[in-house]
Amino acid sequence: MKRRFGALLVPVSFFFLFSVSAWGHFGMIIPSDSMVMQDDPRTVRLELSFSHPFELAGMELEKPKIFGVMAQGTRTDLLPQLKKTAILGRAGWHSDYTVSRPGIYQFYMEPQPYWEPAEDCFIIHYTKTVIAAFGDDEGWDGEIGLKTEIVPLSKPFALYAGNVFQGIVKLDGKPVPFAEVEVEHYNRDGQAVAPTEYMITQTVKADGNGIFTYAAPKAGWWGFAALNTARERMKQGDQEKEVELGAVLWVEFVDWQTKK
Repeated sequence: MKRRFGALLVPVSFFFLFSVSAWGHFGMIIPSDSMVMQDDPRTVRLELSFSHPFELAGMELEKPKIFGVMAQGTRTDLLPQLKKTAILGRAGWHSDYTVSRPGIYQFYMEPQPYWEPAEDCFIIHYTKTVIAAFGDDEGWDGEIGLKTEIVPLSKPFALYAGNVFQGIVKLDGKPVPFAEVEVEHYNRDGQAVAPTEYMITQTVKADGNGIFTYAAPKAGWWGFAALNTARERMKQGDQEKEVELGAVLWVEFVDWQTKK
């Protein structure tokens, strides 16, 4: 979601620049643990929302169209396990999932289309996150096969703050050259402050092969949202409107640790 800038003409004939904040929208799947080890609780809680993660401003998330997990090459429907809850003051969902064996677990969501009057378009964010369990990390770069998807080139877990993360933006299974990717920190404790509005949602561009790169400066959860416009339109009232397709991936970065 791009930030817009405009000019306001006042009676004394001065132009003042002002900014109209169009905060970054992000589909969100945040698990309670991204790396389940032998001594950790085996039940992971997943929170699903549609939010502005840095400003901690929630939006309404209707029950998703699809919610599931892909593990050991098999997709499992988790939609019946979703329970409604409040996240950032708005309707969201949560689900508890018990990890039963070593491996990679990719959780994904396709939400209902969200009408955004401020952008005059519908928004559909195909969202995913990846959990590793019990020391097995084979298949961390696997594709789920979503309409649009970020396929990781760096492990989407076990990353230190400051590490570089890379991914390929895909739409209909093909790389998207020069795709624009918005990046935002989940300011969970509310302690992070952006020096200017430009710093709330950062933007990087993929190269000609659809590959983007970002180094997270702080530990925590970071969202990557690659945005494209669908060929098809959807009706809002009696008018055909554009549809923003977002490929969203949530990745956790952790602090470097030393002996106590």
